[in-house]
Amino acid sequence: MLSEAVGVRLGDLTTLRLGGPATRVVDVSSDDDLVAAVRDCDRRGEPVLVVGGGSNLVVADEGFDGTVVRVLTRGVHVDASSSCESGELAACGGILVDAAAGEPWDDLVARCVAEEWSGVEALSGIPGLVGATPMQNVGAYGQEVAQTLWQVRTYDRQDDRIRTFANADCRFGYRDSRFKGSSRYVILRVSYQLREGSLSAPVGYAELARTLGVAVGDRAPLSDVRAAVLRLRAAKGMVLEADDHDTWSAGSFFTNPVVEAEAAAALPEAAPRWPMPDGRVKVSAAWLIEHAGFTRGYTGRHGDVSLSTKHTLALTNRGNATTAHLLELAREVRDGVRRTFGVELVNEPMLVGCSL
Repeated sequence: MLSEAVGVRLGDLTTLRLGGPATRVVDVSSDDDLVAAVRDCDRRGEPVLVVGGGSNLVVADEGFDGTVVRVLTRGVHVDASSSCESGELAACGGILVDAAAGEPWDDLVARCVAEEWSGVEALSGIPGLVGATPMQNVGAYGQEVAQTLWQVRTYDRQDDRIRTFANADCRFGYRDSRFKGSSRYVILRVSYQLREGSLSAPVGYAELARTLGVAVGDRAPLSDVRAAVLRLRAAKGMVLEADDHDTWSAGSFFTNPVVEAEAAAALPEAAPRWPMPDGRVKVSAAWLIEHAGFTRGYTGRHGDVSLSTKHTLALTNRGNATTAHLLELAREVRDGVRRTFGVELVNEPMLVGCSL
């Protein structure tokens, strides 16, 4: 089903609650309607912005001069009989969970935990929809969707056809994929290959392991992992709460930089760092921000935006912000880290009609 509205403020569709009006907003509730809406705009040469949960968008105050297609598709299909790399999925202890792009991500994670399907439990509490998870290889607390993703079904706007990508064809990297930064593919459905069992995947993140009272690499009950992750995220303002302005954000605004080994070695000894398979080193953006002088709650010139009072990686709307003010603070933080440490921070959210 399609429904249409004009003059909708995009701030009402994003977790930052920022952004001006769209020329037109079309709500779609089926894959066919989603494809038809995008195809119609393409044929008329009208700009299109596909929006899900709005948790990773920074939209200009001027809004979007085109059609916003809002994805409201639903449906989860579970299959224990499909094949997997080592043979029959059921035989190798697996379950295939196929979800529409418009399914709320945390609802899907909660179901997986309740059904005792492991592999996404550490991704609890992340806002947004299923369709966004492959785009930037969503990850947290030692897990990322690339570890379990099976296939991504898309509409290829360039070739005007449906295309399905296997995991190996998605070009996953750290917070990256073939879908990120490209408007060519509209994600319709995503399937994940999970393991059956009451225990989690090996816990790969030290903070989570300490919270659970296990060693890194050990397993824990799925429900315990989900509960621990939700507590950790809530303490950092990373679980959406309407009355908590620390959650009026786009999550982590900057990704953890991945730098050459020499650049990592030049940082202060206390700077957290994690070696990468390609010889480069990932360093903590939050540590760099704080030690460049930007502490929790830092406001810059405008009190209507600030770093979260709980976590320096989130830039927050305190209630009367504008996108221009938010971007001004982001530039100040980015430039301050560059001056202090010689490391360039890169924004994680998608910027619509604006730039750093």
